Amino acid sequence: MKATVKAEAGDRKAGRARVLTRRSVILGAALATLAAGSALTWTLSGDNDKPHGGGAAGSGAEGPAVTVAIGVDAPLTGALAELGLGVRNSADLAVRTANEKKVVPGVRFEIKVADDAGDPAKGPTNAAGFVSDPKVLGVVGPVSSSVAESMVPPLADADLVNVSPANTSPVLTLGPDWASGTKSRPHDTYFRTLANDADQGPFAARYLRNEARKGKLYVVDDRTAYGTALVSGFTAEFEKLGGSVVGREHVDTDQRGFSGLVAKVRASGADAVFFGGYYDTAGALSRQLGQAGVDAPLMGGDGIYDQQYLTSGPEVDGDLAVHIGVPAEQQAKGADFLARYRKAGYAETAGWYGPYAYDAAWSIIEAVKALVKANDGALPGDARARMPEAVSRLTFDGVTGPVAFDGYGDTRNRRLTVNSVESGRWTSVTSGPAAP
Repeated sequence: MKATVKAEAGDRKAGRARVLTRRSVILGAALATLAAGSALTWTLSGDNDKPHGGGAAGSGAEGPAVTVAIGVDAPLTGALAELGLGVRNSADLAVRTANEKKVVPGVRFEIKVADDAGDPAKGPTNAAGFVSDPKVLGVVGPVSSSVAESMVPPLADADLVNVSPANTSPVLTLGPDWASGTKSRPHDTYFRTLANDADQGPFAARYLRNEARKGKLYVVDDRTAYGTALVSGFTAEFEKLGGSVVGREHVDTDQRGFSGLVAKVRASGADAVFFGGYYDTAGALSRQLGQAGVDAPLMGGDGIYDQQYLTSGPEVDGDLAVHIGVPAEQQAKGADFLARYRKAGYAETAGWYGPYAYDAAWSIIEAVKALVKANDGALPGDARARMPEAVSRLTFDGVTGPVAFDGYGDTRNRRLTVNSVESGRWTSVTSGPAAP
């Protein structure tokens, strides 16, 4: 608009001609096109959907910052709320840190939160909410693999990048035939900052068989995508190491009475129980096993590693849980994250997934930074479509360790930890690489 006014003023000064020359018309049209393109860049991601005009992110020009939203999908209510609230808070801390440090000059980040309550049926609806908001350039979450199975496809259809800090089903990155050795990445928009169950199950089996010296296992899962995948990888490795599975059972996620199952476990002579599922169900089962006098520890994956599991009762002492990575407090940047989290005053604990949620959000922030830098300091109009490739190229030191992704979208930082309940507290037993 300013360019057109200046052109017209120049014409008046030259001879006050009432008709523009053909050259002036072409120049005016070109300038108008450039102005429209600039407005498009800002409109797609601008604060309150308003174009900001001449300035550009990082250019030093005056003007309001462009707002980029990071979607956060997590169970904020329901049985898994303890996990989800820590994820939400940690993503929020990443955004607050990026804004305070002006990590991407000219860009202000915010989070847009959706509660899935751990219900897969909510996945598509929450995905649609993120997709329809042009300011959302990436999504952190979900926590549950079952929710991810319903949520990842619509996000992928919209080219909206998705970095999970928690779900671990190998199908999400390696495809449905991964167990038979055929790997194929279903969606190039999906990434995760922690190892998957293809690592977690076998790692648990090696510890239980080789270190804990358990030979007869009763295997239980909660029918979820997470639980069944975890049990599948665990069982194959445990039997390969010479252990035997003396019983199998499926339970429901909301089941809390296990008298029949407890009787079967006791009769089987199992010296341990492996559970594929989450802490609320596993805790109830472990308590009832202990009350029935079954002297066999229950072991699970990262789904049972939670403070809420410890409230199940004294019967859970001696139980085991494999978890992704190593404890945050044992790493310099992890300890710093925890200190900043406490200082921020969140009502809920970060939980184990908090640091991974922070790094997931930071992955999106770093990708936005890369796009702005490659586009002469301005956020491009097609930023959303460019985000998946930008995330795939990332390498940075996160609060959980080195952050980078392989060709399937899985983390390259594949370390795990076995934890034990001792006197009502989780205690790290041993950490090691995913591969033996």
